[in-house]
Amino acid sequence: MRVSRGSYVRLFFLYTAFLGSEFDAMKVLSKKRLMRQAGFPRRPPPRGAKAVPEGTPQPKGPLERVYQEIAILKKLDHSNVVKLVEVLDDPSEDHLYMGMLWAEAVMEVPTDKPLSEDQARFYFQDLLRGIEYLHYQRIIHRDVKPSNLLVGEDGHIKIADFGVSNQFEGTDALLTSTVGTPAFLAPEALSETRKNFSGKALDVWAMGITLHCFVFGVCPFMDERILSLHQKIKTQPVELPENADISDDLKDLLLKMLDKNPETRITVPQIKVHPWVTRHGAEPLPPEDDNCCMLIEVTEEEVENSVKHIPSLATVILVRTMLRKRSFGNPFDWSRKEDRSSLCAPSQTLT
Repeated sequence: MRVSRGSYVRLFFLYTAFLGSEFDAMKVLSKKRLMRQAGFPRRPPPRGAKAVPEGTPQPKGPLERVYQEIAILKKLDHSNVVKLVEVLDDPSEDHLYMGMLWAEAVMEVPTDKPLSEDQARFYFQDLLRGIEYLHYQRIIHRDVKPSNLLVGEDGHIKIADFGVSNQFEGTDALLTSTVGTPAFLAPEALSETRKNFSGKALDVWAMGITLHCFVFGVCPFMDERILSLHQKIKTQPVELPENADISDDLKDLLLKMLDKNPETRITVPQIKVHPWVTRHGAEPLPPEDDNCCMLIEVTEEEVENSVKHIPSLATVILVRTMLRKRSFGNPFDWSRKEDRSSLCAPSQTLT
């Protein structure tokens, strides 16, 4: 079993033989963290508040809200968005297990082998189509970065990892919390004075950092100390590497995406028609109506069935493994040679 661990989520690669399912990657999320992110627990009503009339629709509880978001994520259907296959919930633990199809990340950062400008454009067009679709479905990703962009069998990018995503009503999300990967955070998310900020502009900034990584192999702002990194993001001008062998069009797009002012930062519709993205009109991206299907809605039944409740994931894995091996011995007994050869040795990487 290989484990890739971020700040609060872990990614498990599980053999389909263990679970008898069609997915081969599993992300483990904290239900408490998701509920806090959704705004729970909320303050109780003030004393003396009037009773809610009978028959008035009750606000959704914390887990109901989480399950509703999962139901929508499971219905996302786009060639540039990774497919969420199943979600398992262990009621006795603070874990949700999100099973998905797996592919390799487009690149690791930092790297001394950045992408060519043409290859970066190819992947960026995919990223742009995927983000436009998510925004159309009223979802802010909030953690766009190269390691969350997976290359599918068809060679195209699929956006993954919705562990810190936000759903919104209306035309944009007004966010107040700071989540995501430090080097990809927008300056407005780190402001001590700004009370809220645009979710769409936040994703555009992270897309700009990602494009910078594509062509230069590094983030524009780096520091081992988080507070110093935050200060650089907020105050340091964006400077492209000296003698950068990239086109003027790409330089223009990068600087417009990495505009520290979210009010003047370029938007997704504007990026879609930028000369660098379209090769001056030679490779136009599809209009929103063609790229985005109808707005996804979920029924109460789909919300109720959005997760599969299991007594204990460890028990399920254990039983399935025993049945597969037709043995009631402990399949995780490392003293047995045949068991050692049938399981993958642990290794770990940090993201």
